[in-house]
Amino acid sequence: MTRAFFLVIFLIFTPLLLNGQEPINKVFKAGAAVVDISPTNFPVIVNGGFLEALAKTKVDDLYARALVLDDGKTQIALVVVDSCMMPRDFLDPIKLMVQETTGIPAGNIMISATHTHSAPAAMGVLGARADEAYKSFLAPQIVRAITLAHKNKVPARIGWTAFHDDEHTFCRRWIYQPDKMLTDPFGDKTVRANMHPGHKNPNVIGPSGPVDTAITLLSVQTDKGKPLAIFANYSMHYYGSPAVSADYYGHFCNALNQNINANSPGSNNVSIMSQGTSGDLMWMNYGDVAPKRDVQVFAKNIADRCYKALEMISYKDWVPLEMKESLLSFNKRTPDKKREEWARSLISKMETSLPKNRDEVYAKEQLYLLEKPSAELKLQAIRIGGLGIAAIPNEVFGITGIKIKEQSPFELTMNIELANGAEGYIPPPEQHSLGGYTTWPARSAALEVGAEPKIVEALLLSLEQLSKTKRKSRTPAACDYEQIISKAFPAAYWRFEDIEGNTCIDSSPNKSHGRYLDRKAFYLPGPQSIVFGEQKSNHAVHFAGGNMVADIKNIDDIYTIEGWIWNGLPFNARNIAGYFFSRGTAGDNDPSSDHLGIGGTANPGHLFYSKGNSLTPLLTGKTVVSLKQWHHVALVHKGRKVTIYLDGKKEIEGDVGASSKNSTFCIGSRLDGLFSWEGKIDEVAIYPNALDQKEISLRASIKLKP
Repeated sequence: MTRAFFLVIFLIFTPLLLNGQEPINKVFKAGAAVVDISPTNFPVIVNGGFLEALAKTKVDDLYARALVLDDGKTQIALVVVDSCMMPRDFLDPIKLMVQETTGIPAGNIMISATHTHSAPAAMGVLGARADEAYKSFLAPQIVRAITLAHKNKVPARIGWTAFHDDEHTFCRRWIYQPDKMLTDPFGDKTVRANMHPGHKNPNVIGPSGPVDTAITLLSVQTDKGKPLAIFANYSMHYYGSPAVSADYYGHFCNALNQNINANSPGSNNVSIMSQGTSGDLMWMNYGDVAPKRDVQVFAKNIADRCYKALEMISYKDWVPLEMKESLLSFNKRTPDKKREEWARSLISKMETSLPKNRDEVYAKEQLYLLEKPSAELKLQAIRIGGLGIAAIPNEVFGITGIKIKEQSPFELTMNIELANGAEGYIPPPEQHSLGGYTTWPARSAALEVGAEPKIVEALLLSLEQLSKTKRKSRTPAACDYEQIISKAFPAAYWRFEDIEGNTCIDSSPNKSHGRYLDRKAFYLPGPQSIVFGEQKSNHAVHFAGGNMVADIKNIDDIYTIEGWIWNGLPFNARNIAGYFFSRGTAGDNDPSSDHLGIGGTANPGHLFYSKGNSLTPLLTGKTVVSLKQWHHVALVHKGRKVTIYLDGKKEIEGDVGASSKNSTFCIGSRLDGLFSWEGKIDEVAIYPNALDQKEISLRASIKLKP
């Protein structure tokens, strides 16, 4: 054979071997299918509430929607089912059946629930049993949906995008005032935060967490450019509809299909809406008046925005596919002897086997936890080219989804909750201390307190392995305000951009990191301005009975502390609304210690300065610090003299005697924990010198956005 012949053979086959096992002459295929899973026999059990309910009719259809992707080497299936939740022991056999009929590996199949609260019960939870007859009907329908999608595969192209919609999802879990705490099912007053407080409730302070407002879209077209499937993802819990109903998820799919069909008649596009990380999110903005309810209008508004966003997508003829599963085991928070005795005593008095109220529900749940004190979770990470997907078998808080997205090594990341099982809420550790429904031990929220960070770490590790790159750093982006602070050489500068853990990061070169103690909530909106950056780019910590303590050396009786405060506690709630800052010794035994706070029933709403363990103000301001608004405050201590500024203007001045030279600084309460701050604090800096009014006014004169 001639050299020319070998050269031709080399040129033909080399593209097929380039990049290891990935061929260059690639054909990307995709198929989609929709199968009706509406119950055919009524009544059916519905498990969307605390107690079991029966549905006798159908409001609208339920579906299993499947998308199968094939890069020539790897096949994956993404399936979303109109169900509240589905257990892993129900889904794993389904995947094995699909593997036998299609060849798609069981480990390459993701099955998630939309989380409609109006569907037949595929699993038992709280006061409801599973509807076993419906489960027997549902399983083969899911298999059929995936099998049809596999059969429908055609050459395709694919693309993705994301945009923010902050008008249709909000934090539904709000922090209550310390004097308005609620009682848990076990008879203890532990609830500082709980879902659905009601609109404009005067007893709550603010949301307990941030909102993931992103809508992520995965769009698939035929190789001729005809719409084939849209896989959407949004962190919105559910809307609320009479059973049996697909809730807003079904209306969204119908509305998006109508938009697509209007411009591409006969496309047979399959629209899918998957559930994002919405464990503490929902459509109600409880800080505003209640809107008029209309699930179809709600869904159409979101669908219209998604349709418009499709214009941003750049399609690719081929992308690599890969999927990775990992298993994690956790202990459950089982009852102690006292709670077990309470549960057994209450159950012994029940008139029926089904619980009739909240207390009976949680009594029975304690015995379920004792019967099964641990759980194994199946996590999935998926690569679709530059799109990463994290699939989690839990109800996940918005802040957790943000953690994954911000650190994911992929250019864009989608989180899908209630995927491949249903193991209850996983509040971040700091949210457990705030209590409330999503933390009460039950099958709906059973896992150990430290489960959430372990799940996040496992998923990020899998995403790193799929992308073959390291995760992104969580270092807050620099902003103009930070430059202003840095040029003044602070001894410590806490931006309060922390999103997890017990360390308050000091952004100055001195690295005087603080320690968070007790109750707080991370990553809430901070003051917004042209200096801090675009809206929602700046974050703050909400203190709800906790504080932050740091040790800073080499600060004598000449120093300045400044920061932004947002007080959420009405002035009539207690004698002192809260302390923003203290310096002295732990336990507050130092008679020269410094304290800056806001008056409550005494001197309502006025800044005051006090010393030692005295609750009597030594100096008091004249201006009322308005409730639930951001204000800049600064305390300048120069020998025996203190000057305090509010929003850049001199508010308090006087001789206060000797200052503490102790190195312990406390933000968010007095040093003994008394009268903790109830609200948000942000951008706190301490300087080993006395700033002048011009410097302080520069920071405070920033025009804040409403």
